[in-house]
Amino acid sequence: MEDGELVLRSTRVITPEGTRAAAVAVAGGRITAVLPYDTKVPSGARLEDFGDDVLLPGLVDTHVHVNDPGRTEWEGFWTATRAAAAGGITTLVDMPLNSLPPTTTVAGLRAKQAVAEEKAHVDVGFWGGALPDNVKDLRPLHEAGVFGFKAFLSPSGVDEFPHLDQDGLARSLAEIASFDGLLIVHAEDPHHLDAAPQHGGPRYADFLASRPRGAEDTAIAHLLAQAKRLGARVHVLHLSSSDALPLIAAARAEGVRVTVETCPHYLTLTAEEVPDGASEFKCCPPIREAANQDLLWQALADGTIDCVVTDHSPSTADLKTDDFATAWGGISGLQLSLAAVWTEARGRGHDLEDVIRWMSSRTADLVGLTRKGAIEAGRDADFAVLAPDETFTVDPAALQHRNRVTAYAGKTLYGVVKSTWLRGERIVADGEFTEPKGRLLTRPH
Repeated sequence: MEDGELVLRSTRVITPEGTRAAAVAVAGGRITAVLPYDTKVPSGARLEDFGDDVLLPGLVDTHVHVNDPGRTEWEGFWTATRAAAAGGITTLVDMPLNSLPPTTTVAGLRAKQAVAEEKAHVDVGFWGGALPDNVKDLRPLHEAGVFGFKAFLSPSGVDEFPHLDQDGLARSLAEIASFDGLLIVHAEDPHHLDAAPQHGGPRYADFLASRPRGAEDTAIAHLLAQAKRLGARVHVLHLSSSDALPLIAAARAEGVRVTVETCPHYLTLTAEEVPDGASEFKCCPPIREAANQDLLWQALADGTIDCVVTDHSPSTADLKTDDFATAWGGISGLQLSLAAVWTEARGRGHDLEDVIRWMSSRTADLVGLTRKGAIEAGRDADFAVLAPDETFTVDPAALQHRNRVTAYAGKTLYGVVKSTWLRGERIVADGEFTEPKGRLLTRPH
């Protein structure tokens, strides 16, 4: 070790080789070495000893709706990144819609970067969007550094981000494949949605019937066929239907380049427990039944599902009416994702190494962030310090989200984040934040 380094020490450090007692040396914002726990600390180094609390790599959340600029009253970079930091997330990738303008042109990207630059408490990257009329903008956005392109196959919920029909999907995917980009897809088939019963009102069972599994399964089948034909890279967003898992596994076996995510709310909440009128539980695709949830966990365990991300999609409280048909669809879970997933995972026999694989290393791999997602030499010194056996009860008033509406209110969760570190600097500890230290990220070339 060189003089002047920082050393972080814990009896439980999660590394790519497993969990072990270790001393992690940091200099210049990077991890320089992972050393035996009892390595002598140089006289000029600062030691931070976390005892038995677990030192994790900072989480990488690749699916966050920050809604800034344009709908900043829904969230915003200041509040979203504080919530992320409080929950142990050190990198997020912002979705292209719900902001105004959406990130569907280079000018739209620049507008968003300008707003984010002074407000980001964690590192932030950006997805671009694929619309029916912006094929010409896809390559310029790719060259400007977006991590890939989001498309909807059914209406998005906002007029400025229309969905792709099958011809539009083929055109956009062909263009993205020409530069080996990544298309990430909200996969619900509009014809299945149109054919489903649409009752409206407060009953969750009626809402669930209006977003059937078949809508997801059909859209995913179309996407996989197009990806196979074009040799393209595709990623299925927020999978909720377990019926689609065999389709995905079969496509992979045929060489289709497809990855898949699911979300904490699909893994920890069930349709059976959603109260009528409680639209804080509304999202699209919807939270499904407990038996479906069990199969999602099996798919995480066997690798059919690659990763877990929040799909944090907040709105102002007034848009969360008691009519499931008209209420805004989105779950706010950015600050609580680690604790929610860990609570359920530990009850199902998984360990923290599994959770970190799903929520940090694989998400970093998805977007090519080779300096994130692991505690090993050469990576950014991004960490969370977690007390995994401590519990807390979710109090919406204690959240950093701008609109403190959450489906997790009142739940007791395991896993208290004691502090979060970005490039070797502590950015939050015991609820106290530094000034923003996040950087804007672009896709590695």
